Amino acid sequence: MANVLDLIGRTPLVRLSRFDAGPCELYAKLESHNPGGSIKDRIGLRMIEAAERNGQLAPGGTIVEATAGNTGLGLALAANQKGYRLVLVIPDKMSQEKIFHLRAMGVEILMTRSDVGKGHPEYYQDMARRIASETPGACYIDQFSNPANPLAHETWTAPEIWNQMEHRLDAVVCGVGTGGTLTGIGRFMQREAPHVQMMLADPQGSVLADIVNTGRHGEAGSWLVEGIGEDFVPANCDLRLVARAYTISDAESLLTARELLLKEGIFAGSSSGTLLAAALRYCREQTAPRRVVTLVPDGGGKYLSKMFNDYWLAEQGIVKRERQGDLSDLVARRHGEHATVTIGPDDALSTALGRMKLYDFQQLPVLEGERVVGIIDESDVLLAVYGHAERFRDPVRTAMSTRIETLRSNVSVGALLPIFDRGHVAIVMDDHRFLGLITRYDLLTWLRRRAQ
Repeated sequence: MANVLDLIGRTPLVRLSRFDAGPCELYAKLESHNPGGSIKDRIGLRMIEAAERNGQLAPGGTIVEATAGNTGLGLALAANQKGYRLVLVIPDKMSQEKIFHLRAMGVEILMTRSDVGKGHPEYYQDMARRIASETPGACYIDQFSNPANPLAHETWTAPEIWNQMEHRLDAVVCGVGTGGTLTGIGRFMQREAPHVQMMLADPQGSVLADIVNTGRHGEAGSWLVEGIGEDFVPANCDLRLVARAYTISDAESLLTARELLLKEGIFAGSSSGTLLAAALRYCREQTAPRRVVTLVPDGGGKYLSKMFNDYWLAEQGIVKRERQGDLSDLVARRHGEHATVTIGPDDALSTALGRMKLYDFQQLPVLEGERVVGIIDESDVLLAVYGHAERFRDPVRTAMSTRIETLRSNVSVGALLPIFDRGHVAIVMDDHRFLGLITRYDLLTWLRRRAQ
């Protein structure tokens, strides 16, 4: 193979045998096996090749695009190999893993708001179009209306699926971000196998499922799943190809993706959970055997800080925790569940600093057995070691504060505010038993959940 771009495509297709698929055979095409980690590697390469052919992109030119993540990675893969500069405008709900990945590939990233729609100056697509128009030699790729997007799936992804299924296929379940996958595969099937039904998996809050099922364009909401769902119908999205649409909640999507890892060993992203949940609904509705394919558009490694983080799921209300009706409900990391991050009084200051950095905490409770004997923060470490670097080896007890702010779990939430005002975290106790910490962020999360 000449370079990494030759590894795009020819992704495996596997049967999902450990889910209840009713009378159906359910298969998943693992687009996460592309070298950039997603199905968007296909369109990233094909859109750049099309821009080269039609003269929009000259050697050494600049590519500008609006993306929620994976198209950016696909473009970066091809742009790096071909010597182009890449500027991406991304919404602020993109996972940190995707951002780190893009920056490691030398991509210039501009982050904008995810809570505004088309026509707003900070809407990510409008901003990308404006940047491209103001940048000499720039090409706005525009995945949402670029015909090379659906054509890549019509001539590449769909024939792979058709051949891997040995021309025995009844339905394909897709999501819509740009509409390229659904439209491209749908056009191929309409021509080569018109009996194959196209099913849409849509996040709750997106307008697309309602348009398919009722013909009405409702008001868009918000959703956590990344990469699919829209508040408008993209130019590349031909919803006439869809036989039926399924609306899937964030909770069902994220928990189904986690179940896919547990049951099948397939480490998949959030949109994969949406597609799989819809595919399972479709399969269980059938009364006769059918062969069904869905997609794993990307891998789970981009979502470790979100959907594979139990604390994040609890913050979002996806995982329901047992409620006590007191301050312990605000504790994100409960000591009784071995989830707190603590330090011992005889541990080294360097260990405390490393633990703060690893978990992005500014303060750690100091535990001796099950008893809280102090608290140490970044300022304590700094004052201890400034001008005396050798003191990083000193024990925590030499720098910790023994003036700790403790609260019994049965006091009111309002009792937290004076503690936060002094710049401290609250240590929650039940008699002499340590329950955990409450930070400002924990209180804000609790208040936000109550407001929903």
